[in-house]
Amino acid sequence: MDAKALFFFALLSFSAVSVRPAVAENEEDPGLVMNFYKDTCPQAEDIVKEQVRLLYKRHKNTAFSWLRNIFHDCAVQSCDASLLLDSTRRTLSEKETDRSFGLRNFRYLDDIKEAVERECPGVVSCADILVLSARDGIVSLGGPHIPLKTGRRDGRKSRADVIEDYLPDHNESISVVLDRFASMGIDTPGVVALLGAHSVGRTHCVKLVHRLYPEVDPALNPDHVEHMLYKCPDSIPDPKAVQYVRNDRGTPMVLDNNYYRNILDNKGLLIVDHQLANDKRTKPYVKKMAKSQDYFFKEFSRAITILSENNPLTGTKGEIRKQCTVANKHH
Repeated sequence: MDAKALFFFALLSFSAVSVRPAVAENEEDPGLVMNFYKDTCPQAEDIVKEQVRLLYKRHKNTAFSWLRNIFHDCAVQSCDASLLLDSTRRTLSEKETDRSFGLRNFRYLDDIKEAVERECPGVVSCADILVLSARDGIVSLGGPHIPLKTGRRDGRKSRADVIEDYLPDHNESISVVLDRFASMGIDTPGVVALLGAHSVGRTHCVKLVHRLYPEVDPALNPDHVEHMLYKCPDSIPDPKAVQYVRNDRGTPMVLDNNYYRNILDNKGLLIVDHQLANDKRTKPYVKKMAKSQDYFFKEFSRAITILSENNPLTGTKGEIRKQCTVANKHH
């Protein structure tokens, strides 16, 4: 799960470079716009895209990580890369909370940041790199290309203390899940589409053993239970062990609408998957997405766009971090 760090920042090089800020203090805040860096760093989006492509060739699971990052960062108050900040003596990192269990590959996001910094030091935010890597990771997984705006700036503090107030858990009721997303402006079909991200990647046994032990959840498809028990043989799995079940055994590396067919067949791994397929508010959209990948992609693109624009810091708010894991004042 862990990989060796690939680089170290040469701190002196940053202080030696004169940086033209993307937004000067006396300029009007343009907010989020398409191709925000066209004048200050015209190669920025191409660099991110190429880095995502290269990383995907070497480490396929990075694309899953970029997709999860946009949810875990942008759903918690603001799309400001607070997720990427390391813990300090006074504050816990969002990465180390229970809600972030299983998130990984952050060091590779640092690779992307370093590549952008070589071209345009101090110009492109970690928040925009997080969003753009998600956009390009979705394409790597066979999903749609989603044009996303840029111009976000980075927050200076972790939001670990409020994370549970914003991020719905996989054991929450579907009503709570719908309410949490509605507060960001994402409607019911948008929620159903976003959960289609469960089409790719895997779920650690820690997150699903309560459906297998001490008794098997009768809602689960018996044919699927055998596979789940084989993959998760322990009622109390080791969180550090490589014990997991693929979310979609048919096309585990492809973002597609197979997820919806699976959950209608009671093969969803998580409680929220089961609820999504059975609640009267969400089931009609599940059935529609199971029949039409075009409809799934359309709603998924719309929901990701709304999520990526959730309460961003723009203009002169926040900062452009030199290193994604550390706020500048601590760098």
